[in-house]
Amino acid sequence: MNQNGSNNVLADKLVIGITMGDPGGIGPEIVVKTLADPLLRRQAKFVIFGMNEQLVYAADLAEVEPYWLRHQHEKLSRDYPRQVVVADYDDYEVAAWIHAPNKVSGEASVRFCMDAVQAARDGIIDAVVTAPISKSSWKLAGAPWPGHTELFADLCKSQRKVMMFVAGPLKMALATIHVGLFEVRHKFTIGCVFEPIDLLNDALKEYFGITKPRIGVAGLNPHAGEDGQFGDEEQRIIGPAILLAQEAGIQCTGPIPADTMFLRAVRGEFDGVVAMYHDQGLIPVKLLAFNTAVNVTLGLPIIRTSPAHGTAFDIAGKGLADPSSFRSAVQVAIEMVRSRRAAKLNPAQESQPDADQERD
Repeated sequence: MNQNGSNNVLADKLVIGITMGDPGGIGPEIVVKTLADPLLRRQAKFVIFGMNEQLVYAADLAEVEPYWLRHQHEKLSRDYPRQVVVADYDDYEVAAWIHAPNKVSGEASVRFCMDAVQAARDGIIDAVVTAPISKSSWKLAGAPWPGHTELFADLCKSQRKVMMFVAGPLKMALATIHVGLFEVRHKFTIGCVFEPIDLLNDALKEYFGITKPRIGVAGLNPHAGEDGQFGDEEQRIIGPAILLAQEAGIQCTGPIPADTMFLRAVRGEFDGVVAMYHDQGLIPVKLLAFNTAVNVTLGLPIIRTSPAHGTAFDIAGKGLADPSSFRSAVQVAIEMVRSRRAAKLNPAQESQPDADQERD
């Protein structure tokens, strides 16, 4: 991999890396449709880690004239003469009519991600936006990771990782992710609640320009336990985690009954919230922004976003895929890079007092 761009100058134009996802899913289609917008292409340059054949096929289905330059994936650079370049992995072959999990698709989509992570760490790209992969394809390929989040955390050597979602006005991080509801109690610790509070606080500052974030923390049980009447996790685990965060200087409140916390956040009382388990957080996210919600992985040294949906094999190859969530993921990645660059260019802003503090 050519590291010509490893000295990343802040004034350089943004370069966003995009992984195509599973070749048999809707990834090629939503990538092609998203970047077909010339207004989006004016905001950054794009390197697509994928297969040119699948992208051309998707463009034909969508009646989009190919707008990219094909290049060998072994030689990457920030300095391509075109706004969009496909780093072509033509050493993999997946028939365009296959829309189901398979070993080759798993091997290819893993490779796209591995190379994109390395390119981000080398400074060749400024962020990674991942199109959906098939966990079943990865398993067939013998991948040691169940999905994107674990791969990125492992390759970046990140000890901490948290899943965050952006859904319109709502920014939500999860304390637990893919854990059975009845298993949550057995894996519920002070650390697993403190970690998303801490990482969300950092992300709101670094990527969203909020100097002093206000964070709401949900309870686990109905009515946040009602003083232990409906469970004691709020007293034993969530409360101590909140206290730990407050002692670290984080402005957080809770445990708050989940049935009111999200409404309070959407109305502007909180800049971000922490939910205790998957569906507690994802139901309001998808009610608010089913077609535009974005997944952000916190805790990494690089920026990674993705749409909040899967491969949709059932509609792949039919030209029916809605690119809205993927487009939102690209836009959020661009804004996060801009915010990080602005913070580096104006470090003095970090030390300026809040307007609230000035009024006190």
